[in-house]
Order: sequence, then structure tokens, then C-alpha cells
Amino acid sequence: MSKLFYVIGPSGAGKDTLMNYARKQINGSENVMFAHRYITRPPFAGSENHVSLSNEEFELMKKAGMFALQWGSHGKYYGIGQEINSWLNKGFNVVVNGSREYLPVARQLYPDLFVVLITAGAEVLIKRLAGRGRETPDEIAARIARTAELGENMENCFIIQNDGEIEEAGSKLVNLISAAQKILI
Repeated sequence: MSKLFYVIGPSGAGKDTLMNYARKQINGSENVMFAHRYITRPPFAGSENHVSLSNEEFELMKKAGMFALQWGSHGKYYGIGQEINSWLNKGFNVVVNGSREYLPVARQLYPDLFVVLITAGAEVLIKRLAGRGRETPDEIAARIARTAELGENMENCFIIQNDGEIEEAGSKLVNLISAAQKILI
């Protein structure tokens, strides 16, 4: 039985970095697919490998039923394509970069969802967010406040603390995905 890994966490926690690390480590050696997100954000904005869409393109895809999961956050729209359902049906485990706010809906759509919460301390988050240069200090403060607020409803999650070296937290994500793969075969 295939498993959907729903990776969540606050901005700056390193979700994209750890998912890219896991993708490179696994590199086709296991029955695992990493889904891209469709985002109404310019291409090459940030470290995430995403498909850039205009608001109009996103709305067209949404109306056409092309998203398995979709939500809005921080003035942007995010979608995970229907291809994940094909991958799951073909026996692949699938890793997606999700949203904490959308988690209740995702759990309704995929009751066997495996939630992975990537987190880091507030000081680390602030430093990483400031380093990205995409937000003002006020926007960073709002993100940190939102992190504390959303952190209260994160039950039944596998937690990976990402305050140190990428290899440490990245290896935990790889081991988690690999262990689930072995159990499911």
C-alpha cells in the first residue's frame, strides 16, 4: 500500500532544503516520487523547485479539477497536481510539501496521510527568513507569530527538528521515507 508523506512546517524551517536532500539521497533507488507544487509565485523565487502560474492560470487549473490538493496562504495560491493520485495508485510513495492550515482538509481527502512536521527554533527561523530577503521585518514577525499559533494543532505528526546541519535532519527524513517503504513492500 502506498503512502502519502505530507511535509509541513513554518516558513524558514527548511522543508524544501530537506526534501531536496532526500530526493538526491533516494534518487530513484526506492519507489518514491516527490511532487512539485504549482504556485502563483515567479519562477526562481526561493529555493523551491515549483511550477510558476499566474492567478488566472491557477484558477483555470482549479476549475478543471487538476489539483488533488490546493490552498491559499500569504497572498499566494498553492496546488499539488492530480498526478499524485496516479503515482499512489501505481504503488509509489509520494512526498508533498503541504500546508499546516490545509492539514485538516488533506487528512479528510487522504485519511492515511503520514504527516512530517519540519521545525526549527524561533531564532533559527528569523535568521533564515531574513536571509531569504523576501519579507520585511514586520512580515517575518507575523510569520513567527503564526508559527506559534499553528503549532498548537500538530498532533499525530512525526517531528524533525532542523536547527543544525542539513545532513542530520535530512538523514532523518530519508530514513523515515525509507523505513515506510520497507514496511509497505
